[in-house]
Amino acid sequence: MKLKTILSAFVLLGFALMTNNSCEKKTDCVASVICKDAAGVPVRKAQVELLALCKDKDGGTFTANLRASGLTDDNGKVTFTFKLPAIYDIKVSKGNLTGVGIIKLEEGKGVDKAVTVQ
Repeated sequence: MKLKTILSAFVLLGFALMTNNSCEKKTDCVASVICKDAAGVPVRKAQVELLALCKDKDGGTFTANLRASGLTDDNGKVTFTFKLPAIYDIKVSKGNLTGVGIIKLEEGKGVDKAVTVQ
């Protein structure tokens, strides 16, 4: 009986050690921007820019060094990964069509934001 208890304890300990992946928390923030036109059709190859706008002490606005850009795929989607949470302004352009939005990234989470391009 004592042998069964000891073997069971070792099996449980082994299982616990194998399922414990890491102590590190995933902190990456993933932003996905989906661009569609007014009819709801995905806009492919649209230029998407994420910009962090900040205010200075005098109340003026400037663009911080936190920025990213990319082109949408055939489904009108582009994805960016950041190490830290932030709030970004979204600017989309394709020819004479434009769209804007705001996306708030949270630590360790993914966020999808739809932008209408008109």
